[in-house]
Amino acid sequence: MSEIAKTPEPPYYAVIFSSHRTEGDNGYSEMAERMVALASEQPGFLGIESARERVGITVSYWASLEAITNWKKNAEHREAQRLGHQHWYSGFRVRVAKVEREYGI
Repeated sequence: MSEIAKTPEPPYYAVIFSSHRTEGDNGYSEMAERMVALASEQPGFLGIESARERVGITVSYWASLEAITNWKKNAEHREAQRLGHQHWYSGFRVRVAKVEREYGI
């Protein structure tokens, strides 16, 4: 997941997940890979970028708020959220933003 996501012309939406991890893996890596694969199959998914240092930041891009809502309701994703709350994160924030402009090389 080291590439920059190739997103369409705005507008679209970004879900920004910032987190602090707990010690140990405890199945986190496998679940994280599964969530990326599962998200990429969802209608309205546009791409994802992730980085981890002291704070982990994952940004997923979506075509609509409806697509984000449907992803949040996905049963496997809900189970990953539950496990994250119980085992993998000591703290996190989710932010949803509308992307109105983008540029780059």
